[in-house]
Amino acid sequence: MGVSKEIVPTLREFGLDPDTVIRDAGLDPRLFGDGANVIPFAALARLYTLCVTRTNCPHFGLLVGQHATILSMDLIGRLMQHSETVGAALDGLVSNLSVQDRVVAVSLTVRGDMTLLTYAAYQPDSTSVEQITEAAVAVSVNVLRSLCGSDWHPTEVFLPHRAPAATEPYRRHFRAPVRFDQETATLVFPAHDLKRKVAGADPLLHVMLEERLRQMRADAGSGFSDDIRRLLRMRMTSHRCSAEDIAGLLAMHRRTLTRRLKDTGTGYRSITNEIRFGIARQLLEDTAVPLGQIAAALGYSEASAFTRAFRRWSGQTPTAWRAKGGRLR
Repeated sequence: MGVSKEIVPTLREFGLDPDTVIRDAGLDPRLFGDGANVIPFAALARLYTLCVTRTNCPHFGLLVGQHATILSMDLIGRLMQHSETVGAALDGLVSNLSVQDRVVAVSLTVRGDMTLLTYAAYQPDSTSVEQITEAAVAVSVNVLRSLCGSDWHPTEVFLPHRAPAATEPYRRHFRAPVRFDQETATLVFPAHDLKRKVAGADPLLHVMLEERLRQMRADAGSGFSDDIRRLLRMRMTSHRCSAEDIAGLLAMHRRTLTRRLKDTGTGYRSITNEIRFGIARQLLEDTAVPLGQIAAALGYSEASAFTRAFRRWSGQTPTAWRAKGGRLR
């Protein structure tokens, strides 16, 4: 549940009965009493969609993230609180998010003197992705303010959807320029922030929390193909993603990668196409990013090659998909 537990107070602010909305989404309101409870992503997405409809608030996910704190992230939040530096805290987030979230992946990239903290959903048929990723980005700002000081703010924020009619809620929370119609949901901030010491960190407690999360990762038994999906979703639009590249990142031979995926009943090309189709759909539906830019982001040398691939996946061209608001034939 984690951050999504904050859906309850957010609904109350709109004068709505949270229990009614949660039940209408097919969930038990009692689940929201404990952030450690687990619910299916499809149910959570359905709830976010219903919340947006009932509140008539297109930035509902942003408000949920605003309510959340570092402790809303349960064990991962506590691990971050007791990390030596901000960089170590964010490394802990990247390494452990999959323990609590099987839909959203996160990456940390340093480019020169700037850092990029990026979130992306990697489920192929996700709905309400915009709300869920916005909640993640919004709470990340609260997390960084708890680690760096309440006056902390990013240099800029990228969001992968069209600019809403009301942008003031975004500027008010992020205290930074917000750029819409981007390929990713990303916080950009100075790299030197990573070296900041975390006040009050307890090294012994950090070791204990790290061991607990390590055990949870082992117990979860995450499928190898799911790990590849997360890795591809975070790298697809900014890195080389051939089978050789991914195998190299995992310190294994390409044949080993192929064999392990075959054991799960899938193949590398199939997963790559699944992730490409998911990213393409999201950018076509939620943004005004030009087709040529989407094609380039997905690794196609020409827009025509992307168009042919998209037609194979969906039965229609990217232009037709965008015009129809994203519907399979």
